[in-house]
Amino acid sequence: MRRMLRRLLPEATPVSPKERLRAALGALAGILVTGLLGSLALKADATLPALVAPMGASAVLLFAVPSSPLAQPWSILGGNIVAALVGVTAGLLIPSPFLASAVAIAVAIAAMMTLRCLHPPSGAIALTAVLGGPAIHQLGYGFVIWPVAGNSLALLLLALAFNNLTGRRYPHAAKPAADHGTTDPASIQRIGFTSADLDDVLKEYDEFLDIDRDDLETILRRTELRSYRRRAGHLDCASIMSRDVVAVAPDNTLKEAHDLMRAHHFKALPVTNDRAEVVGIVTQTDFLDKANWTRGRPKIGFAQRVRLVLSGASAPNDTVKDIMTAPVRTVGPATPIADAIVIFAEEGLHYLPVTRENNKLVGILSQSDVLVAMLADKAAA
Repeated sequence: MRRMLRRLLPEATPVSPKERLRAALGALAGILVTGLLGSLALKADATLPALVAPMGASAVLLFAVPSSPLAQPWSILGGNIVAALVGVTAGLLIPSPFLASAVAIAVAIAAMMTLRCLHPPSGAIALTAVLGGPAIHQLGYGFVIWPVAGNSLALLLLALAFNNLTGRRYPHAAKPAADHGTTDPASIQRIGFTSADLDDVLKEYDEFLDIDRDDLETILRRTELRSYRRRAGHLDCASIMSRDVVAVAPDNTLKEAHDLMRAHHFKALPVTNDRAEVVGIVTQTDFLDKANWTRGRPKIGFAQRVRLVLSGASAPNDTVKDIMTAPVRTVGPATPIADAIVIFAEEGLHYLPVTRENNKLVGILSQSDVLVAMLADKAAA
């Protein structure tokens, strides 16, 4: 009996208590403020509803699963408005409420899938337009404007603010991969399956998935990398990192930093403060993208100078702090090299400063270091 009941429970991904609380508070704020705004806007006309019930279902998606394709801005606005239009039209043209309801749902689903704005709560919007009673029927197509579009827009704006303030990217978009301007795929895309393989499988699967396609690919690639990490050797970053590290200070001039890079044939230099804490990294790419050369000396480019001024940074003075990349991704000495490989592959990096718990620099790891270590470990196996 217990086994049978267990089968009825969905295999949901684990969610922390903090995330459950975040979603609940978001829905609380979203529905409360949307309702209050509606009541304030309708003081002159008490016959109009300030809030419609399907907004509760929309709140579940927008605040509990904001990364879902069903919860994106076009999904809630387009889906709710399309469903309202279809529902009002079906209610006006079809006398039977049950037939009108069935037609409204069927046409709304087809229209939303065609317009790529599928939003499950919109089905309830279509039913409300048909079965909402005399007050809703008297609104006619005005129902589309209020309460549907008004409620949807208010809830969406609140979701935009709340999700981003609480650390959730919304609207949800895949993190762009490093673009090297060539036809070669990114490093992580050369492992295992290809994007074309995934696209072919999704076509064969031919079902709507409640997950962004790019998120699905990222999950699968991370699974592959984690599987590799599990099978990889025992080496950690401390065993292969460069320990005699040449670093620069934020106030070193660009020429001093560039001269160090040339003298040591380095392509990157960690940037440390007077306590040997890592505060950034300066690379060849930083010099190419953010600096210009004048009379044989690197100077801050005009575009970079404007960006610094607009960001409120200290006055540019042609020093390392003006072009360095900060904050910088780091690893610890005990970090397995398999983890470093994942970071190199996913984030398109070539160098990783190695720091202790206090963020003090103890070494630097390059892709070349990892490659040599992998080959050596393979030869010793």
